[in-house]
Amino acid sequence: MIESKSNGIFTLLDEESKLPRPSYAHFTNEVHSAWNGHYRLSFPRASRLKAHRSLRDDEGFLVRHFAGAVCYNTNQFIEKNNDALHASLEGLVQESENALLNALFSGGGKLMNVGKLSFISVGSKFRSQLSELLEKLRSNGTNFIRCIKPNSRMIDHEFEGSLALAQLKYSGTNSVLELMEYGYPSRVPFNELYNMYKSYLPPELARLPPRTFCEAMLMSLKLNSNEFKFGITKVFFRPGKFVEFDRIMRSDPENLKAIVAKVKKWLIRSRWIKSAFAAICVIKLKNRIIFRNKSVIMLQKAIRGHLVRKQHQPRYRGIMKIKAVEHNLHKMSAIAEQLKADREKMQANIRDVQAMLKVAIEKIRNNPAIGAAGIDRQYAEIMHSIDTNMKLINARLQEQRNAEEQERLNKIKLALEAERRAKEEELRRLKEEEENRKKKTEIEARRKEEEAKRLRQEGEDRKAALALQVLSSALAFSTAAKELRSLLDQEEREKQLPAPIYATNANRYSVLPPTQAQLEKEAQEDIQYRQQLEQERRDHELALRLAQESNGQVEDSPPALRKYATIYGVLSVPDNAARAMLVQHLSVLLCVRVCL
Repeated sequence: MIESKSNGIFTLLDEESKLPRPSYAHFTNEVHSAWNGHYRLSFPRASRLKAHRSLRDDEGFLVRHFAGAVCYNTNQFIEKNNDALHASLEGLVQESENALLNALFSGGGKLMNVGKLSFISVGSKFRSQLSELLEKLRSNGTNFIRCIKPNSRMIDHEFEGSLALAQLKYSGTNSVLELMEYGYPSRVPFNELYNMYKSYLPPELARLPPRTFCEAMLMSLKLNSNEFKFGITKVFFRPGKFVEFDRIMRSDPENLKAIVAKVKKWLIRSRWIKSAFAAICVIKLKNRIIFRNKSVIMLQKAIRGHLVRKQHQPRYRGIMKIKAVEHNLHKMSAIAEQLKADREKMQANIRDVQAMLKVAIEKIRNNPAIGAAGIDRQYAEIMHSIDTNMKLINARLQEQRNAEEQERLNKIKLALEAERRAKEEELRRLKEEEENRKKKTEIEARRKEEEAKRLRQEGEDRKAALALQVLSSALAFSTAAKELRSLLDQEEREKQLPAPIYATNANRYSVLPPTQAQLEKEAQEDIQYRQQLEQERRDHELALRLAQESNGQVEDSPPALRKYATIYGVLSVPDNAARAMLVQHLSVLLCVRVCL
């Protein structure tokens, strides 16, 4: 991203510096557009420092280095990148008599080409110097010594653990230590390991290839397979295992002889194992060849089937597509059955279409050279015939439905008309009944009014008759009282006369005192008369109620009063007790008349 010659940051900076009017904002935008979406490059607002987040996107960029993210402000990148001297100044320096200046600006007596298109920028110089330094390091095998700064104030005998840990982390030391802990830190090429122990080996082992020698030695020593791994050119050891291997290889000659015997034994066994594996591989290869022959046959069958299907697939699909039309024909036949007119004609058309289907299928089956275009034409003809017949059936069916609908509407219209007439008749009847009810109500009201007037008149007449009866009763009572008083006076006068006169005078009265039988008879007649009055009253009330219900009239004919002629006829009052009883009886009769 930094050193790329096509769109690296240094290259983009040099191109911007060569423009007539360079701008740091344009350079920043070019960097962001060239490396858009790259993990290592981001905008300043992604920084964790508050001062960097205030920068605009065209004022800088953020680069995520191995040690951490660094925000660069591009405000003075263009000025600092331009390291070219003015032509007059460079000529003056070259003409100087000072040997140091001549050595620094040695141009062979010729001025350098100066201009924006040929100047050497600071970025290009830095990149070339860094490349030269790396070439020297690679050629010399130079090793670096990592120095740890103990504190940031440059004070002796003071150590900051967090600062040292951060330096170790940024330098990659922690990652290297973790790799050494979980991996194989000790690694030795096969050639170096072979040359290291070649002098200790017998001639039969010294002739082995380096890789085979290393495998034989490590396998014969019965080391754990997790303690070492073979690579392409090197063997890798776990921590401390290479020292153990070196100690075994540099042991006494007797122990080395035992190791050599184990190596020879392992070599023989490994050769036999390789032979067995070779035989197994040959058997597997034979089985694979047989399997491939079967697979080739199956492949040929599949290809032939594919070619045949590819050749006849249009015919097969055409036949299936034409047969699928039969289902539509059955539906069309069922629809045609609903017609009442032209049914036979429609069924004949459907049978013609079925005959077309059979002819088309036979033609496709008997003609292998027919193509998809010919099948499509036949299918189009069949579908056109089906569509024509279907439209005709639908038109006839629609006409039939319209006629049925019109007939149904006419029936509904007639029914509605009949219902309307019935409603009008019902309304007229109800109106007449209402008028009759009103007339009856008025007649009943007038009748009730007349009945009430008649009843009031009858009541007044009854009151007048009762008053006359009471008056006549009072006159009769007064007459009887006068007669009684005259009789009493005459009796008093007779008492003053002598007895014979009283006796002779007594013979003059023809009125005899009533007997017990006469009194009982009068009492019985009185009870019967009361019962007759009560029955007459009840009959009169019943007649009035029936007359009100039937709008009739009742003749008011009260029962005739009973004449008490015996009271005012022959009456004999022999003594004071009889006279008192007579007075009491008359008073009771007067009360009864008043009550009636």
